[in-house]
Amino acid sequence: MSLLKRKKPAILGLDISSTSVKLLELAKDGDRYRVQSLAVEALPDNAVVDKNIQDVEAVGETIQRAVKRSGTKAKNAAVAVAGSAVITKIITMPTGLSDDELETQIEMEADQYIPYPLEEINLDFEVIGETKNNPDTVDVLLAASRSENIELRSAALSLGGLNPKIVDVEAYTIENSAKLINYQMEGSSEGKVIALIDIGATMTSLNVVENNHLIYTREQSFGGKQLTEEIMRRYGLAYDEAGRLKKEGGLPDNYIPEVLEPFKETIAQQVSRFLQFFYTSGQHNAVDLIVLAGGCACIPGIDELVESQLDTDTVVANPFAQMSLAAKVNPQALSNDAPSLMIACGLAMRSFD
Repeated sequence: MSLLKRKKPAILGLDISSTSVKLLELAKDGDRYRVQSLAVEALPDNAVVDKNIQDVEAVGETIQRAVKRSGTKAKNAAVAVAGSAVITKIITMPTGLSDDELETQIEMEADQYIPYPLEEINLDFEVIGETKNNPDTVDVLLAASRSENIELRSAALSLGGLNPKIVDVEAYTIENSAKLINYQMEGSSEGKVIALIDIGATMTSLNVVENNHLIYTREQSFGGKQLTEEIMRRYGLAYDEAGRLKKEGGLPDNYIPEVLEPFKETIAQQVSRFLQFFYTSGQHNAVDLIVLAGGCACIPGIDELVESQLDTDTVVANPFAQMSLAAKVNPQALSNDAPSLMIACGLAMRSFD
């Protein structure tokens, strides 16, 4: 009796970045996703530094405001830790072990792979599939993070009135949501290599996806905060004011040619450098599509500049283009924030696992 099957409770995707908390709830209409709830709330300065929570109460209060503003009734949430806070390794294990046997075996051997005492880490694993050229073993992805990274996020969610159900890794949430931008490619995505570059306030990450699978990831310090600081210096403004005018407009006429255009050039150089790191890893020497995500992807014309300088098709991420919206979701707000919601979107998709 499928009529009586209870729907699984929704899982909110909650992306805690260095500048804001982004909350997203998805539902499904048949095969299509629907954006059910959305809120983006600014965090106080230094509450989160380089994606590490410094002030758990401030983050909890911001989550509470986001929940209220979004109007969601859901209580379960998924969050992610930055790739730099996680150690991942692919190990091989004998075929035919049950999950319990795998867990016992991995815990016995984990100290070979993880440079921290086991009591200080949270460990998880996923069987990827049979080892190439060896049917007797399977490849297992091992992920470990210091327990404090997990505990601080869980504590912030609890303070915000939510139940921490899932802790994911940012790169894998982007792998999840990257499926939604396949329509932005010309032709089929099969066999295509997509470089997804998420440029946030302080951190930029490159995640390369081939056939919907993550094959390379890298993070480094660079982001929109550098533009805000340049505006502060140039025009003698407080940081908050500089950030507001950067978003809303109202800066002097020389801002675009003298401040914004050079920053766009810097972004293009950073994208080029990131891709060079990927090419030297030896897996590929070209990508089929560059997808720009994060707050900096909203800068007008940035996709055209990157495309012309790198001679590679470039688009701005919009994972929501094929989705319907609940009545309470503001289409303009969603469209403005779409490029910076890739992580929240990948987390919210965990509702349907």
